[in-house]
Amino acid sequence: MRLPLVVLTGVVFLTGLAAPAHAAEHGRREEPLAATPPMGWNSWNRFGCAIDEDLIRRTADALVSSGMRDAGYDHVNIDDCWMAPERDAEGRLQADPDRFPSGIRALADYVHARGMRLGIYSSAGTRTCQGLPASLDHEEVDARTFAEWQVDYLKYDNCDNLGRPAFERYLRMGEALRATGRPIVYSICEWGENAPWEWGREVGGNLWRTTQDIKDTWDSVLGILDRQAGLEEHSGPGGWNDPDMLEVGNGGMSESEYRAHFSLWALLNAPLIAGNDVAEMSEATRRILLNRDLIAVNQDWGGMQGRRVRDDGDQEVWAKPMSDGSVTIVLLNRGDAPSTVGVRPDETGLPLASGYRLRDLWTGEETRTGTLVEAEVPVHDVVVYRIWPTE
Repeated sequence: MRLPLVVLTGVVFLTGLAAPAHAAEHGRREEPLAATPPMGWNSWNRFGCAIDEDLIRRTADALVSSGMRDAGYDHVNIDDCWMAPERDAEGRLQADPDRFPSGIRALADYVHARGMRLGIYSSAGTRTCQGLPASLDHEEVDARTFAEWQVDYLKYDNCDNLGRPAFERYLRMGEALRATGRPIVYSICEWGENAPWEWGREVGGNLWRTTQDIKDTWDSVLGILDRQAGLEEHSGPGGWNDPDMLEVGNGGMSESEYRAHFSLWALLNAPLIAGNDVAEMSEATRRILLNRDLIAVNQDWGGMQGRRVRDDGDQEVWAKPMSDGSVTIVLLNRGDAPSTVGVRPDETGLPLASGYRLRDLWTGEETRTGTLVEAEVPVHDVVVYRIWPTE
């Protein structure tokens, strides 16, 4: 049985977890597991295998002090390389004794005390992608171990899978997680090889990777973006298409490219899982990750994924219906020269009206327009509007 979550002013806590004092005075409402796309941080994109318990604690503290936790980034997820090279005498996974000497349960307690949730990693194979023990044919014992450690999120990879059917491997872990009685967000990292968007919910998944791993490059972001078109019908509350984690702030792209990356992932209802060094991030990175207007677009309770409505080569328009009747649009310039990008409001799903109110979600500026929404978009950049009919 999956237990409910409680949402406290944008921060989601597991029922029964001690909420921080600042949240106790606010109202509560119950939500199902992954009712909106998960938000948080993951160690892989920036740190790879260079992780230890001090890094996880430092990042948890930085998520709080930076304001990211209060903006909704409430998962602290440990990726590959946390485990010891061998299972213990009882056949259970164990933390690397040198890099995680306090153990995973102690980290879970540390993260929970700060009003967040802890995530862990394994693979639906005999070994993880870095050659450490994984969970194929150990699903029940590993799920129980994660639950005993008070883990809240499992990223389940696809390495060393012996060629066995993906559906069967992911179903078995989904059933094992459910049998623990603990609400654990189940992230299916199958790389989109067997169309997991078609069966992810059936095996208990809350999100499923649609592509191979993202890289910190503009070409990688665009390549992944192209593969999201047409997947909209499979995404919604409780189960989300996952185009992989954010690269914002890792140094491989320009500020405008990171702004476009974040805007598009927000519009796609992608899980917003930061992958940077939160404790050392620049003010520019912080401004992108803490754009409250775009986080609100991503977390809109209606849960409708954005879709591509115009494709004019290097100029594209993506649109997402919002639960209040407005539409958010991204005007994207993929090209190497500034360009005017435009769209008629009715192309985005808005009703015909005599005029429309526009809010620029990066500048906050509000304007009005008639029958055309357009903007001059810089190189490798976006302009993002939320649009309401004025009638």
